Amino acid sequence: MPKMKTNSGAKKRFQRTATGRLKREKAFKSHILTKKDGKRKRNLGKKALVHPTDQPRINRLLGG
Repeated sequence: MPKMKTNSGAKKRFQRTATGRLKREKAFKSHILTKKDGKRKRNLGKKALVHPTDQPRINRLLGG
């Protein structure tokens, strides 16, 4: 049986942490930034963890 391919879109969007959880980028930081205050834009630049209920689905996309 052939190996399962990793989903190319998912591998660009998610990274695994040392403990096996998944990190993701936050949305809403690409345009219409003038109305968003600095604190909000700064926090949107930080990474977030994927919610535990979504983790199995994304793990499947990553081939794990």
